[in-house]
Amino acid sequence: MKRSVLVAATFLALGVAGACRGPSKSSSGTSSTAPSSTTSTAAADHSNAPEVSPAGDIPDNQVFVEYSPPTGGYSVKVPEGWARMESGRAVTFTDKLNSIRMETKSAAAAPTVSSARQDEVPAIEGASKNYRAGKVTQVTRKSGPAILITYRADSEPDAVTGKVVHDDVERYEFWRSGNEIILTLSGPVGADNVDPWRVVTDSLTWK
Repeated sequence: MKRSVLVAATFLALGVAGACRGPSKSSSGTSSTAPSSTTSTAAADHSNAPEVSPAGDIPDNQVFVEYSPPTGGYSVKVPEGWARMESGRAVTFTDKLNSIRMETKSAAAAPTVSSARQDEVPAIEGASKNYRAGKVTQVTRKSGPAILITYRADSEPDAVTGKVVHDDVERYEFWRSGNEIILTLSGPVGADNVDPWRVVTDSLTWK
């Protein structure tokens, strides 16, 4: 009777010890909980994936070159390599989803926040699709003060694909001695072009 109790106790002890040791390993030395290892590897591979910039972001290493219209009057830095299109007193530089447009006109007085809200904003809204109002403020750039009108609107359809993009738009109005320069910058909503746009607007120089 004592021998039977001793054998039963021995088997019970061996069973508890085996349970404490956890999952057994295969001949390759890997634990039976292999899916955890696979998940960790997948996560590591994902963390090493290259970072993709949002559509419309201008590269940090973009080179800028000075542009001055044939009629003179001013100069401004624009991204090198962008396509240029001229129409009357306006010139537009484009690349993929971004654009920079400059236009000069005569103006008897400098624009103000009040005049921009009264005259410019309604005209912009009427000419824009899916217009969403932003702010009208006075800002200072290296060439002097300017009126800044921000808003959102649809871009013109792409000439090849017909695709339309919803843009963030910054319209700057500079004035000096009866001449006004309207500098309009646009790019897809969500694109981070704060620094490039500052390079452009700070570079404007009257001549």
